[in-house]
Amino acid sequence: MVCAFGCLSTISAVIVAIQFFAKVIPWLYETVIGPYLLGPKLKLRDYGEWALVTGATDGIGKSYAKLLAKQGFNIILISRTQSKLETVAKEIENEYKVQTKLVAVDFSGDASIYDKIAAEIKGFNIGILVNNVGVSYAYPEFFLEVANRDVTFEQIIRCNITSVVNMTKIVLPQMLINQKGIILNIASMSGTIPQPLLAVYSASKAFVDKLSEDLNTEYGRQGIVVQSVLPGFVATNMTKLRRTSLLAPSSDKFVEHALQTIGYAKHTTGYWPHALMQLVLRTFHTYLPDLTNSLTLNLMQKIKRKSLKLNQKFEEKKKQEEKSQ
Repeated sequence: MVCAFGCLSTISAVIVAIQFFAKVIPWLYETVIGPYLLGPKLKLRDYGEWALVTGATDGIGKSYAKLLAKQGFNIILISRTQSKLETVAKEIENEYKVQTKLVAVDFSGDASIYDKIAAEIKGFNIGILVNNVGVSYAYPEFFLEVANRDVTFEQIIRCNITSVVNMTKIVLPQMLINQKGIILNIASMSGTIPQPLLAVYSASKAFVDKLSEDLNTEYGRQGIVVQSVLPGFVATNMTKLRRTSLLAPSSDKFVEHALQTIGYAKHTTGYWPHALMQLVLRTFHTYLPDLTNSLTLNLMQKIKRKSLKLNQKFEEKKKQEEKSQ
């Protein structure tokens, strides 16, 4: 009996050890060893002359446009506001001496925008597509209490889901002809961890992550790399974070790190502190799901209250300025 118990204990320990190393070794390779010790796995400039970035005038999208231009790509910038596109284009052309192409469309609009995009980019040798455009809630909120929820939810679906599907549908055929191409889909860590009070946004990012994995499987043998990028907090207009920190880097710093993971990881947070944060949260959720969900809900409610206070202060300041004029 004692011998049998000892054998079972040994077998259990071996199984746990195998599972541990089966997860930890790939994680270390994709997150640290490959990107930081071995260096770039792919020579990005070999994939084409142009890179296309949606949501290219702010935050992560603008940083992808700049850093890909730095590597010698001509850049197709797609975003909503023509004046902002022109400003970013001028900045990129002056600093990196590359060409730019501008397409002004609102991704929250109807499907006709994709006919315009397809016509505008026809004939361009696009080696990299960055599906970055996205929207979220104004602040964390319960599903039924989201302000103007019908419009908000529709915008999230169109910007975060429909745009990724349709932009991939437009660009992928030419990549297949070339037998090479890179598609970077900007999802979010919120799509892989508990994220109450951002339910529709986080679900839309989970869709992007799953789509990326399956497209990579479908077309990987034909020279196409599809990567899902799952950032945590980044100091951008969307997150409303103004100060950078170890856990909330600038968009330039985040993208600089994320570009190094291409070829190593199919799914990546793009930035090792975010990878560590994701690992901890997912581990806790695996073993203590109810507690993790409860703690996350409390945290999101605190963020909601803080956001509402900031919004109230902003509105009061705005009213005072209007009175003084």
